[in-house]
Amino acid sequence: MVCHELKRFKQKHIRIQFSKGSHFQCLSQKGKDNVKGKRKKGSLVPVHSVGTRMKRDIHRNWQLYLLLVPGIISLILFKLGPLGGMLIAFEDFSAFKGILGSDWVGLKWFKQIFQDKYMIKLVSNTVILAFLSVVCVFPIPVLFSLFLNEVKRNRIKNAIQSMSFLPYFISAAVMVSIMYTVLSPSTGIVNVLINKLGGESINFMARPEWFRPIYVFLQIWQTFGYTAIIYMASIAGIDPALYEAAEVDGANRWKKMWHITLPGISTSVITMLIINIGNIFTVDTDRILLMYNSSNANTADVIQTYVYRIAFESAGFPNYSYGTAVNLVKSVLAFLLVIIANKLADKYAETRLF
Repeated sequence: MVCHELKRFKQKHIRIQFSKGSHFQCLSQKGKDNVKGKRKKGSLVPVHSVGTRMKRDIHRNWQLYLLLVPGIISLILFKLGPLGGMLIAFEDFSAFKGILGSDWVGLKWFKQIFQDKYMIKLVSNTVILAFLSVVCVFPIPVLFSLFLNEVKRNRIKNAIQSMSFLPYFISAAVMVSIMYTVLSPSTGIVNVLINKLGGESINFMARPEWFRPIYVFLQIWQTFGYTAIIYMASIAGIDPALYEAAEVDGANRWKKMWHITLPGISTSVITMLIINIGNIFTVDTDRILLMYNSSNANTADVIQTYVYRIAFESAGFPNYSYGTAVNLVKSVLAFLLVIIANKLADKYAETRLF
């Protein structure tokens, strides 16, 4: 039986020469039988082993693989290599004895985590900040990219995108310093306006109830322009014919945005949402440490700052083992959340990260 693909090739008068002794595969018209044999003139593409295909691909695209080398080295040194250091979470680690020489204590530090009453406060502060980040910060880049796409003049569009992207390159120290200046009780522009309106000055940076709003505002200011680039790239991939067809049907800009643009970037939105859920136990430690003080510690103290104090600010010798155990538990919980979010996205939105 002559396979369908072979017929198609012969009809186009395409003849392919193969070396003696090589093999080919094709499916029958019913798609049931696998045919193997020596390659002949007019046969299909050869079936090689995975190793052979990889060698040929590397030889053909060696420049691209060369560009991957620095990234792979960085991944091994700074991501995969340090994983061996998690062993100290099961040891009474001593810098003098080293990882292999320290005493093995098993699950001692993990038991201490669940017996530590202050850990409940740390987890709640961390989850609240992360939840605010997902609810308040996550939608801003999506909305920004949707409205920016409606700007028709490219110069204005590019200028707005560049200005929104600029804060991403400013360090957390500079951003927090700007907030300290703007919110200063004596000279800050916000308190000056409050005083002119008849109110009293507020020390925003020392009030526990103001820590979370300021943190969320800084995160929006610094990251929304950078994140919007992902959605703008997705919007650029939408077929313009869809918009033209919608205009013919009489759709206005709002309807095109709701029925074409938003569904067109839904895959990117869900993917970014899953990533954000995976980072629910991860907050910007640098920003928090710069804003942290004894007055707002009740809301500013999170898992990362607690681990930092234990590992680097402890009285006597730092407790690296306990800090590593806390981070290990946090990482496992974050991994489980990513798995759950990915399953839910696959079930209800037919989109998944992996």
